[in-house]
Amino acid sequence: MSSSSSPPQVLLLAAGFARRFGADKTCQRLADGSPLVLATLKNILPLFPDVLVVLRSEQHELRSLLVEHGVRAIQSDRACLGMGGSLSDGVRASAAASGWLVALADMPLVRPETYLALSETLEQGASSLICAPVYRGQRGHPVGFGASWGAALQQLDGDLGARHLLAVPDAWIPLACDDPGVVFDIDYPEQLAQLNEGLS
Repeated sequence: MSSSSSPPQVLLLAAGFARRFGADKTCQRLADGSPLVLATLKNILPLFPDVLVVLRSEQHELRSLLVEHGVRAIQSDRACLGMGGSLSDGVRASAAASGWLVALADMPLVRPETYLALSETLEQGASSLICAPVYRGQRGHPVGFGASWGAALQQLDGDLGARHLLAVPDAWIPLACDDPGVVFDIDYPEQLAQLNEGLS
């Protein structure tokens, strides 16, 4: 089994249309006043300073926020095709990476140690590896992809993202974790209210 000599590229997907939420949720404020996307990034950037955020062209507030904090961002011209389109553009923009750790901007509770454990699993595994965290039997995010998945990831489109790549039995390695944040995302305003109640 070969091992990768460098950490994977972290892709933070933030280009969704948030139709269920009713507004762009990436800049929604948490109880401490921080925008949602920065709350997510604060658990990533100390370990992976070179995060690449994928966004849409019209997300001007988000882009300004990322520039202000020195975070790289690219515009996805295929975000209209769903998560698969933005993921494809993110991989295409970092095609030389040793692998990818795909995270979601609306999951601020994922713990730093979970990101680190997934990265280390990718670095120690074969280039064909896919790994994902599992909390109490439920698969969550972020999801790690070895370098050999680059071509397949660049072909994605649709709202299911890379889900079909994980649907094949034994196609991915589960990383058991005690991190409920891997299965908690914010799709509705009520979930943001729930999060803020827990933080206040």
